[in-house]
Amino acid sequence: MKVFRGYNHPQLAAQCALTIGNFDGVHRGHQAMLALLKNEAQHRGVPSCVMSFEPHPRDYFAAVARKPELAPARIATLRDKLTELARCGIDQCVVLPFNARLAAQPAQTFIEDVLVKGLGARYVLVGDDFRFGAKRAGDYAMLDAAGEQLGFDVARMNSYEIPDPHARTYLAAPQGGVPALGRPGGGRSTRVSSSAVREALGQGQMSRVAGLLGRPYSISGHVVHGRKLGRDLGFRTLNLRFSHWKPAASGIFAVQVFGLSDQPLPGVANLGIRPSLDPADVNGGRVLLETHCLAWPAGLGLEEAYGKIIRVELLHKLHDELKYDGLDSLKAGIARDCDDARTFFAEAAKSFSASMHTETSRQTTRDRI
Repeated sequence: MKVFRGYNHPQLAAQCALTIGNFDGVHRGHQAMLALLKNEAQHRGVPSCVMSFEPHPRDYFAAVARKPELAPARIATLRDKLTELARCGIDQCVVLPFNARLAAQPAQTFIEDVLVKGLGARYVLVGDDFRFGAKRAGDYAMLDAAGEQLGFDVARMNSYEIPDPHARTYLAAPQGGVPALGRPGGGRSTRVSSSAVREALGQGQMSRVAGLLGRPYSISGHVVHGRKLGRDLGFRTLNLRFSHWKPAASGIFAVQVFGLSDQPLPGVANLGIRPSLDPADVNGGRVLLETHCLAWPAGLGLEEAYGKIIRVELLHKLHDELKYDGLDSLKAGIARDCDDARTFFAEAAKSFSASMHTETSRQTTRDRI
């Protein structure tokens, strides 16, 4: 997938099939929209294109109003969003800086200058609640009328619903990678949205998050240096910066780490601001994901992880961040978290084995029939 900052770029395709949105989390509703976009692009012989924004428009307006509480919690970093868009098979992504100029741009000007002249949109797909332009004056009806006049097709996708994730069972495969989702039940359904994902992350409901995303929740990035305090305490950590100041999830988690060996590594991680550390911390004030692998990879030295790109899947929340009164209590707390994470993985392995046995028994019965 080609990524462009802005739409005035000579390597942008002359025409495209386009969808517009923040795509925070790239959840299952987004995935359904992207699949439809790809299909329409193929029929027209043009590349599929996603237009997104950085920062999030609500981040911008919260800053202008000096009311940070109005900013939405961020599900994914820009890196992870772009990675998921690429996994969905999108050809190109245009990231527009959301600033005062874009916020003040009239809806009709946005259509003419950005969609038509800038991107050559032949097809535009939007969500059922899509609004655009200064003061959110533009809507689907306006976009549809402009398409008739200017020569591009417009389509709207309704809300995407799935069986209620509360009725799902989440099974972490201990050896092979992607944990499995159990069968839905109860007959209920829920609308998939970024707001629903944020709510589930805020409540630590990681199985529900996985149901909404269609995959385990993960954060990726380069391993950066810290104070090396974990190493001194006997729990060396892999530090990833979460670029936004307000992550949707926080706390202590049982995790899987990808990118350091052929197999995912079980671990325990702290996502947040580390309240037990002093402000002189080299990453003080920044949100970090600090991950301790329960078994350090053989052959990987103390310094060899720095600079590597890893992905950490947050499988189960153990508890919120805690403030310890000293290094001894911090060390004891980390040890308890490691024990709890090991218990989680052991129980998950049993559940996964039982599930596989049940499936094998059902298949054998079907074969006999």
